[in-house]
Amino acid sequence: MSVPGLLIAAPASGTGKTTVMLGLLRALVEDGLAVQPFKSGPDYIDPAFHRAACGRASFNLDSWAMTPALIDTIATQAAGAHLILAEGSMGLFDGVALPGASGNGASADLARRMGWPVVLVLDASGQAQSAAATALGFRDFDPRLQIAGVILNRVASRRHESLVRKGMEAIGMPVLGALPRRGDLALPERHLGLVQAMEHPDLERAVAEYAAFLREHADLAAIRDAARAAPTAASEPGPMPALPAQRIAIARDAAFSFFYPHLLEGWRRAGAQILPFSPLADQAPPTDADLVWLPGGYPELHAGAIAAASTFLAGLRRHAETRPVHGECGGYMVLGEALIDKAGTRHRMAGLLGLETSHAQRRMNLGYRHATLLAPIAGIPTGSALRGHEFHYSTIVAQRDEPLARVTDANGDAVAETGSRRGHVTGTFFHMIAPCDVGGAA
Repeated sequence: MSVPGLLIAAPASGTGKTTVMLGLLRALVEDGLAVQPFKSGPDYIDPAFHRAACGRASFNLDSWAMTPALIDTIATQAAGAHLILAEGSMGLFDGVALPGASGNGASADLARRMGWPVVLVLDASGQAQSAAATALGFRDFDPRLQIAGVILNRVASRRHESLVRKGMEAIGMPVLGALPRRGDLALPERHLGLVQAMEHPDLERAVAEYAAFLREHADLAAIRDAARAAPTAASEPGPMPALPAQRIAIARDAAFSFFYPHLLEGWRRAGAQILPFSPLADQAPPTDADLVWLPGGYPELHAGAIAAASTFLAGLRRHAETRPVHGECGGYMVLGEALIDKAGTRHRMAGLLGLETSHAQRRMNLGYRHATLLAPIAGIPTGSALRGHEFHYSTIVAQRDEPLARVTDANGDAVAETGSRRGHVTGTFFHMIAPCDVGGAA
């Protein structure tokens, strides 16, 4: 990759790096740059915010789930851009204990591989010169990484900023911005993270405010000049994940939106015809589809509407009589017999699997997944090994079908949520990121 880039990272979650990322994207686009966004790790919400901020589709890059060649292939989406901005996940060095396809999932893996300097967003609240100790530790923890500088967030006053800057001067750390505390700039959240971009009450106004905020309190020229590309050529790009069917009907609306952009792009490149439809609008899947795919999302917030969507449910059942249907997480729950919402109300679902799930009995399920298929998912054959990620709060009340896969977590320990299969219908709680053999060996 010859396009210079930066990784926007932080010591931990909750520091404000998404606000910084969105503000930088929009401000740099306003300055006439084409900026390509990426997101480190298995996040299905932030990429939509990135796209709203800069006008280019954002893609996930994940060192645990993706081989180096697949990462390099997805990174070619930056072709034609002036600059890459990648948003980290959690803390810069946070990943799982054991390596996967090309790393342990930490944002630092991507910065090392792509040659991207790191801009560290530091929450300066409750400290002054001590913030420099954090910056120093992050700079020295891995000498293979370059920390380009810090953006101080939640600065209380000019005096506070001056004290923090003195600490940074003492260690020779560039301060690329100092953002005053602004509680009104926080993005709304719900149980799986941020409210989806499509549901934000006034996203355009919010992003414009972030850009103005960054323009006033950060050194955009210095940030832009800090970007770098890898000094040596990366590996030969590998293929995108294989095509599961030719004509793929995908549910897309506020209840079904958690889908990795690189999968859609890969399927399109392979010649697939993507046929979107909306269950919340009571649309049936297109009758000429070879495969119906129900992504994850928030069906628990729309369970009554889905249960009443008779055209959608009837069309889904007709399709399942002769052709494959697959659901991930929220889509998996909709394929079951019933979904119990947070209030304890039981909603009848499609009944294509003997699955009943509950949000009244909440328990967080989170982590990477390695799955070996015991039956095919459409054109993905039995025996295929997949890498993915699971994140939900629902619990299984009943599961009456044969398991779809042998599933383990990132440590190799067995996971009880094996998915289900019945006839042409399959479902999993994990979201597929990539088959293990895509793109060559790590």
